[in-house]
Amino acid sequence: MNKTLVLAALAATFALAACSKKEEVVVPASPAVIVTPAPMSTPTPDAAATSAAAAAATAANSAASSADSAVNAARSAASAATK
Repeated sequence: MNKTLVLAALAATFALAACSKKEEVVVPASPAVIVTPAPMSTPTPDAAATSAAAAAATAANSAASSADSAVNAARSAASAATK
């Protein structure tokens, strides 16, 4: 009976030791990783926008040419009026 009591006490000790809260291992934090985003690429214009820009440039050149012609005509008229 003495051996049974000792074995029961030993079994209870091991059971309680197994159920106890274990010590947590603290892992040091790794250094922060800095991620730099890739530069954003400039979107390429589509064909409609490109043709619209070309048409606008052509219209602007035509308007400038017309304005130059009007200025030249006005100078000619002023010159003719003063003679």
